[in-house]
Amino acid sequence: MTETEHTGKKVLLVIAQEEFRDEECFIPKQLFEAAGVEVTVAAESMETAKGMLGGTIKPDIKISEARIDEYDAIVISGGSGSRKYLWDNKALQNLVKEADALKKVISAICISPVVLARTGILKGKESTVFKSPDTVRELEEHGAVYLDRDVVVSGRVVTGRDPASADAFGKAVLEALKKV
Repeated sequence: MTETEHTGKKVLLVIAQEEFRDEECFIPKQLFEAAGVEVTVAAESMETAKGMLGGTIKPDIKISEARIDEYDAIVISGGSGSRKYLWDNKALQNLVKEADALKKVISAICISPVVLARTGILKGKESTVFKSPDTVRELEEHGAVYLDRDVVVSGRVVTGRDPASADAFGKAVLEALKKV
């Protein structure tokens, strides 16, 4: 992947305000930036966000203020904070639905594919999620076809399973970005 393939591309990286999973934020972000992608980090507030492993990052924008038409992709990081801050976040759900309507790349890792499932965009699509009874049930109840794999690409939608999948997930998002 050369920098020129992705120069000018923009990604909205959404994280939980607290307890985001460090690897699922920082590894894809580093991959994107190394490929020439401009990354904007969004969270519920502008306060410094804290990861499960102690990492911190200052959001660039509030989720509620993001405009998806300014980005080529939305990437939703995982971590235990996703359940509290992201699963039922209406502004985030609206961004995902709008991204789908605009044919953007839509991606989520760990337990965050539940956000995608709750918007209805995973209906009939193969996807993965951090494997637990409640997360798999969420996907299946919303019509997704659950696969126990590291990364699943279904058209413009990329889902990743867990922190160990962060590198492959980031690379799959970069590959999907070539097509938008």
